[in-house]
Amino acid sequence: MTGDGIVSIEVAPSELLDSLSAVRLCAPEAQQQIQLSLSRLGQLTPVQAYRSGPSLEIFDGIKGGRAGRALSGPTLRVDVHALDAPGAKVRLLRCNESTGLTELEEAWLVRSLYREDQLSQPRIGQLLSRHKSWVCRRLALAEDLSDELTANVRLGLIPATAAVDLTRLQRCKQDAVAQVVTRRGLTTRQTAQLVDALLSAPQTE
Repeated sequence: MTGDGIVSIEVAPSELLDSLSAVRLCAPEAQQQIQLSLSRLGQLTPVQAYRSGPSLEIFDGIKGGRAGRALSGPTLRVDVHALDAPGAKVRLLRCNESTGLTELEEAWLVRSLYREDQLSQPRIGQLLSRHKSWVCRRLALAEDLSDELTANVRLGLIPATAAVDLTRLQRCKQDAVAQVVTRRGLTTRQTAQLVDALLSAPQTE
């Protein structure tokens, strides 16, 4: 992590990268609302970004950056922070403390710090001001989720809270149960009850 220096600039939306969207959930409806707001009212708040080599990576305001590209606007206001990749991910968490990230988003963030930035779990806990057991639980959540279930959550087919319950099952069973949840339109509470029933059932069943 580096200092807190901020430089405000105007940048073409096409020049902004959003690889950190991998740790966020973005419902199509929310993206459409941001795009509509940008087209009607203009940009209300700057996009928050950091420099990654020659590129600018957004860490907060990803939906706004995507809306700017979709509308082919000339420029967006961007606050460029003097941060490295781990520092930007920590700031992402801080920027969303009021609204809160989902457990799954926190899990993806922790996995990114652990796998991509190769930080130890105790170091991640220090940076995020979380206990090491919290870090361990979030990392396990991200890595216990099957690839298909992850895709379904990103597409909005499975609620993130229901996906957390499904990770209590073995990865080989998650997709089949997720299909039942989707087909029957089960709520998060009903999903939790279904998982409880499966976990308590005899192995032969």
